[in-house]
Amino acid sequence: MARTPKYFLVEAAALPEVFLKVAEAKRMMETGEVSTVGEATAITGISRSAYYKYRDVIKPFSNLMAGRIITFQLMLKDRTGVLSGILSILAYCGANILTINQTIPTNGCAMVTVSSETSDLRCSVEELMKKVGNLDGVIKAEVVAG
Repeated sequence: MARTPKYFLVEAAALPEVFLKVAEAKRMMETGEVSTVGEATAITGISRSAYYKYRDVIKPFSNLMAGRIITFQLMLKDRTGVLSGILSILAYCGANILTINQTIPTNGCAMVTVSSETSDLRCSVEELMKKVGNLDGVIKAEVVAG
C-alpha cells in the first residue's frame, strides 16, 4: 500500500541547514545559474548524495495571496467572441492570465475556468466581475478561489 505524504509548513530557520542548501541548489539549477548538480552542490557546500536524497521532497512555499491569484468560473454561451471579450476585460483591468480551461460546449454553453494574477488590478474584483457578468453571452460568472 502506498504511503500518503504528509506536509508541514515550517519556518526556514527551524529546518536543518542541509534542507536549505538543497533548496538553494535546486533554485540554482532551475534558474540556469549553474548547469550541473556538481556545480550546485559545490557552491552550496553539500554532498551530491544529500542533494539527491532530498531534492524531490524539498519545495519552497509560495504564498499565492502575495500575488493574489484568483480563479474565475464562467458559464458562457457558445458564440464567437464571448471568451475574447472576457479576456479583453481582464487585460483592460490589469489581470494577468495564468491559465484558461474550457469544456467542450454542450447545449449551447461551455464552462470556462480562468486563473489570473491580480496584484496589478486597476479595479476591484467586484467591479471586474460586474463587467464580465454584464458582457453579452455570459450566463454566470463567479470567483471560485483566491
